[in-house]
Amino acid sequence: MKILVTGGAGYIGSILVPELLNLQHEVTVLDNFMFKQTSLNHLCFNKKFKIINGDIRDQKLMKSLTNSHDVIIPLAAIVGAPLCNKDPYSAQSINSDAIKDMIKNVSKDQMIIMPTTNSAYGTGDKNNFCDENSPLRPISKYAIDKVEIEKLLMSRENSISYRLATVFGMSPRMRIDLLVNDFTYRAFHDSALIIFEGHFKRNYIHIRDVVNAFIHSLDNLDKMKSEIYNVGLSDANLSKLELCEEIKKQLPNFTFVEEKIKKDPDQRNYIVSNEKIEKSGFKPKYSLSDGVNELIKGYAMLKNQSFGNF
Repeated sequence: MKILVTGGAGYIGSILVPELLNLQHEVTVLDNFMFKQTSLNHLCFNKKFKIINGDIRDQKLMKSLTNSHDVIIPLAAIVGAPLCNKDPYSAQSINSDAIKDMIKNVSKDQMIIMPTTNSAYGTGDKNNFCDENSPLRPISKYAIDKVEIEKLLMSRENSISYRLATVFGMSPRMRIDLLVNDFTYRAFHDSALIIFEGHFKRNYIHIRDVVNAFIHSLDNLDKMKSEIYNVGLSDANLSKLELCEEIKKQLPNFTFVEEKIKKDPDQRNYIVSNEKIEKSGFKPKYSLSDGVNELIKGYAMLKNQSFGNF
């Protein structure tokens, strides 16, 4: 297949693109390299790999690219509430306006596999349990835009929406700001952490299992198209305190304390069902423990905050 990956030099794309090439797909990456990343340098030898330094908001460029590809995986985004709040104009133009233009320009026969987010669930129902049919209560600008785009995406037949759990794990374009990555970084380098509202729960997924989910959809397009799927580890619907306990198993000197006076600015709190994608045949390969172990090894090499997303 000919696959276009926007934002392909980012956190997920830097793992996904090499795997797509290994499967003999022709891959074009569009990225503006806003973080000056060099995470795809090692792929330049591959004749099936094309790289374009450009912006998803360039409608003329996007139209020329989308017309020549079978599948579009739009990873380009201003990701996370802090960065969206810091630059709301870019968040609106990239996360919403550019995606709407892209959907408008693709033909009905082209497939779009879109990462959205568990954050759409906000605070869940009274039991905080969520599946794909649960009401959406997005809190952040990022999640609100993703919900809006998902509605538009599902109005066309050849589309798949992946509501990703909070992603963790090492990548050539690293992000330390994601919760598991952040907590493990603090446990490794500081050995201490103060937590707010430690009972808040979230679902998690290893970055390589996110990539495996994209590949799974490519192998099962006819069966999976026109549907929304949660993508996470069914045994990793954990509170922040439970997450810290998991990290402490591998870093015994890690101390964490819950501060019960202040509220966490991030009010997400939900338990997510991944049964639907599991019934399609997808099974995650990497546990939370695997990810923490991997991060500990990675953080022996990383000692600064230039790997965040804000």
